[in-house]
Amino acid sequence: MPELKGRMKRIASNLVASDVPILDAINGMDRNPIKIILVVDQDGRLLGTVTDGDIRRAILNAVTLDSPVSAIMNRNPLVLEHQSDLAAVITQAQNRMLRYVPVLDADGRVTDLETVSELEQELQRRDNLVVLMAGGLGTRLAPLTEDTPKPMLKVGDKPILETIIARFVDHGFHRFCISLNYKGDMIKEYFGDGDKWGADISYVRETERRGTAGALALLPERPKAPFLMMNGDLLTNVGFVNLLDFHQQQGALASIGVREYDLQVPYGTVSVDGVDTLGLEEKPVFRFFVNAGIYCLGPRVLDFVPDEGWLDMPDLLNRLIKSEEKVCSFPIHEYWIDIGRMEDFDRAQGEYNKVFND
Repeated sequence: MPELKGRMKRIASNLVASDVPILDAINGMDRNPIKIILVVDQDGRLLGTVTDGDIRRAILNAVTLDSPVSAIMNRNPLVLEHQSDLAAVITQAQNRMLRYVPVLDADGRVTDLETVSELEQELQRRDNLVVLMAGGLGTRLAPLTEDTPKPMLKVGDKPILETIIARFVDHGFHRFCISLNYKGDMIKEYFGDGDKWGADISYVRETERRGTAGALALLPERPKAPFLMMNGDLLTNVGFVNLLDFHQQQGALASIGVREYDLQVPYGTVSVDGVDTLGLEEKPVFRFFVNAGIYCLGPRVLDFVPDEGWLDMPDLLNRLIKSEEKVCSFPIHEYWIDIGRMEDFDRAQGEYNKVFND
């Protein structure tokens, strides 16, 4: 077992090897104010957990107390890892009536043990502004968008934009500014001041089309802290707090949410040098990172946004890069879909309940 340091010392007595008899585990739990056992391997990697309920069920099922604790452990416990969605972990813990959640490092080793109440305190109310871009025409989703702006199209049982706002609120964010253009009155009438969702919503309206970044010049006041920006036609369960924390840890002026995208050539490719054939590859797959339409931006980004005219986010980010400002990429491995085409809309309808209502 690795040497225990720092916060690990407080839970050293909760760690046991998989071959420890159940009776020894019971005696250890009786002496410990933290009523959970973490079963680990010799390198400290979590194998499973044992709670008082697991022990009682084992006794009722006539499991002998000299059996190894691995025989009754939960092999798929709820855990908190670096990339975990904190809000989702808390919700699962509450639904399962758990009191404790093990914290793991990238290699699966136990680093701490948090109570659910401690996690709830970490998910604090955040004053960082969230800017939602909801002014697009949505022409590729016509005729659905002839009478309804794309962010107000229903996926599942609610508009796309409502799901987006609810996800941010679940993560502790409450200040929103929505950029409006096409049929913006429908959006403003539906959400109002945001009180129904526990949010404070303001609006800016484009009098001319400004591109995906130009509307930032219309913000009523300059943010004093990093703010999040997201397109209003996305559905994702990415951890927004993780993005904000990543941005601040990296000391970036801008952080871009990126998604891995695979492109397979449907034919065998041939590498040539003049008339000479150098090699062949059958239907190769090329991997790229694509812009996911989710950003964390420092207030100074607004210095690069003109008061008038068209500006798309790629142009703004390239301006920052050319000015040698730090722009970082934040990989998104969680669920993400850009509802830009009819096939995306249909796919989102089929996936919504499983992703957001399970």
